Amino acid sequence: MKMKGILQRYGNMLPINPGTPLVSLGEGGTPLIPLESLGEELGLRLYAKYEGANPTGSFKDRGMVLAVAKALEAGAKGLVCASTGNTSASAAAYAARSGLPCTVLLPKGKVASGKLAQALIHGARVVSIRGNFDEALGLALALSREMGLAVVNSVNRYRLWGQRSVAWEMVDELGRSPDAVVLPVGNAGNITAGWAGFVQYRRAGKADSIPAMIGVQAEGAAPLAFGKPCPAPETVATAIRIGRPVNGKKASWAVRMSGGKFLAVSDEEILGAQRRLAADEGVFAEPASCAGIASLLRYAGQGLIPRGSMVVAVLTGNGLKDPDTAAAGAGAPLEIDAEAGALREALS
Repeated sequence: MKMKGILQRYGNMLPINPGTPLVSLGEGGTPLIPLESLGEELGLRLYAKYEGANPTGSFKDRGMVLAVAKALEAGAKGLVCASTGNTSASAAAYAARSGLPCTVLLPKGKVASGKLAQALIHGARVVSIRGNFDEALGLALALSREMGLAVVNSVNRYRLWGQRSVAWEMVDELGRSPDAVVLPVGNAGNITAGWAGFVQYRRAGKADSIPAMIGVQAEGAAPLAFGKPCPAPETVATAIRIGRPVNGKKASWAVRMSGGKFLAVSDEEILGAQRRLAADEGVFAEPASCAGIASLLRYAGQGLIPRGSMVVAVLTGNGLKDPDTAAAGAGAPLEIDAEAGALREALS
């Protein structure tokens, strides 16, 4: 059976040609899950686009597959990226799949253990930088120019183009565009790509409208929400711990043109939303993914989105990406002697 990924399913919407290698790990086709309990509470027809079901557990695979295919087509000597975690995991996996060497630059001590393990086990050369993501990205760009490597961060236009596919899937699954899309914002590539995807689908006659794009940042790393630089970003949501989003201007345009906005939520609200999502809906997403749900819980009653609206929250990464944070907030299991009486007492 032939595996179909983004390049195979949406080839007519992507910049590929007969010479483009059709790389695939079976990315895309992620579940659109009705969030019935939370939706009823918020007065919304609420869905979660669960990007944690992608091959490496995050939305990055959608853009990475196209970026790597075009790097192969162009004869790149290898891949390089800076990352807060998910990009590194995706780049390393697709490099391994394609037979390319991959170099990953990570901010020291700022990457969740699950993501670091992925980059290492896929065979990437992982370098820990004593600095933040923005500094790591500067080094990756310099290394790219010096060694002829393809940069596969969201400065790569193919990365963003591939990520448009999340919008196409929403429309295909719902039969129409949602009224609003809420999603976390770090380097701001995903919100930019999502908006562009809806615009492209509408021009192709496949979408009826453009949803309001609502980008959510953590309060400790919120340059777009607060409208001021964030030179020392800090948040438990490591995937969006970025102070200078390289796609900030494009994202601001996307938000403005769609009638959306940028918001900020606290780490406590993010972790609370993660627990609510897991306990009430059975959906486990990493902390950054839950920023959008946190914003709905905080702002929905303030007229952020009209009641009855159809809303999709993009959950960008699997909860197992950051097991340590989840375990720290979930409590410890009960420990008893292996006796029926002790078990009855514990359960009572």
